[in-house]
Amino acid sequence: MRYMLIMHDTDAAIAASKEVDFEEIINAMGAYNESMMKAGVFLSAEGLTDATEGFVVDFSAERPIVTDGPYGETHELFNGFWILEVSSKEEAIEWASRAPLGPGSTLEVRRIHGDEAFAEYADNEYVKKGAALREEAARVQHK
Repeated sequence: MRYMLIMHDTDAAIAASKEVDFEEIINAMGAYNESMMKAGVFLSAEGLTDATEGFVVDFSAERPIVTDGPYGETHELFNGFWILEVSSKEEAIEWASRAPLGPGSTLEVRRIHGDEAFAEYADNEYVKKGAALREEAARVQHK
């Protein structure tokens, strides 16, 4: 099972992290990522830039409307993610609980759909193309 760990930080958590030596944060995150790699559960992780660099594409009108960030309430924003391949929800909880985050930070953990979610549509052209695309992306990543 694949899970996405979505990191949310409050304004206070972001301010507190700026008081910590950035190399200390890099080392803590690096050690966490390395432990997941050694356990064979790490698939991907990325941090995101400040929300002010983002933009929103709103599909509520007839044509999509693009607006600059910031957007939404701070508690609705996320700052980074990990994608893990684990054997169970409990293992995902275990890894999420080990993340080197402090007060004001939360991880939203969501299971990623597997091919079984589209089993009813296995003959659909785009379901087949999607599976082939994921396989190609994984092959390119592991070169």
